[in-house]
Amino acid sequence: MFGNQAVSLTTVAKPSPDRTGRKKELLSDDGPDLQDFISGELSEKSKWEEYKGSLKREKGERLRLPPWLKTEIPIGKNYNRLKNTLRDLNLHTVCEEARCPNIGECWGGGEYATATATIMLMGDTCTRGCRFCSIKTARRPPPLDPNEPYNTAKAIAAWGLDYVVLTSVDRDDIADGGADHFATTVINLKERDSRILVECLTPDFRGDLAAVEKIALSGLDVYAHNVETVRELQRFVRDPRANFDQSLSVLRHAKKVEPTLLTKTSIMLGLGETDQQILDTLTGLREAGVDCLTLGQYMQPTKRHLKVEEYVTPERFAHWEKVGNDMGFGYTASGPLVRSSYKAGEFFLKNLLKKRKGDVTVAK
Repeated sequence: MFGNQAVSLTTVAKPSPDRTGRKKELLSDDGPDLQDFISGELSEKSKWEEYKGSLKREKGERLRLPPWLKTEIPIGKNYNRLKNTLRDLNLHTVCEEARCPNIGECWGGGEYATATATIMLMGDTCTRGCRFCSIKTARRPPPLDPNEPYNTAKAIAAWGLDYVVLTSVDRDDIADGGADHFATTVINLKERDSRILVECLTPDFRGDLAAVEKIALSGLDVYAHNVETVRELQRFVRDPRANFDQSLSVLRHAKKVEPTLLTKTSIMLGLGETDQQILDTLTGLREAGVDCLTLGQYMQPTKRHLKVEEYVTPERFAHWEKVGNDMGFGYTASGPLVRSSYKAGEFFLKNLLKKRKGDVTVAK
């Protein structure tokens, strides 16, 4: 989920010599921090063509952040209000944990004055170890907070949001992976304000479709689960317990048990994937009935994580957005700073939900 999982504490099968060399490269260089994203002179679009830096990484080097990845400092009354409420209720957001550069725009409302936030349920410690994510990890994280579903619903209702994303770390130490915790949060939230559109960005629950079904039938509006990368890079990028086909089964089943749901997934670019691999991955997602797609630039969060292999230009992201739309995705967001829940409350996604529910009602 673009930064919601952690470095592995487990051991896996002995890697090939090539992979061993690549893993050694994880041990040098820090990832970008907020200051790297703050706008400077080169952040102006008119000067992008002046950028002469390398976009593809050579062995042993670290790429400089290109100008199109600069953004504004997060400020504003709504930003401060959301942050203070989170602290008061001991809630976590992916926006903060993953150091997302879009936090000011999403929390502040942005172009369409729709403030959105992504709440991370079930604590801040994951049981998995994906190589792209900086969330801390443990075999047995602290037990779930039974008050969290209530506190989360209370906070969101107080904010007056139109759209909220609920996500979580992986909790393989819990029998249902935390599915009941997700569902209870959605139910609490919808009881407080049925007008709020709710997206759940879930783990894969080890392929447990009963867990998927529990959330799909909880009253949410969008079921999201991220495949993260192309099929060919799954084992290198994600925890060994995750895989492309298991992720597709989650997305398929959610739609099967609740046809009114929109299903959504996200892919990171810049990890060494080829154009053909991206195209094949998008084709597989459409064949699985996935409705919404986001594509964004992978960022190395710390020196322990995978290095950026390539900074993809805004023009190439625009190309993939057109490809996604032409393939029939109902909603494709593709850009360097796009993330899983990027501008989740935009009016066209809300309208897509309304149209989908209307079409299903007519069909019945």
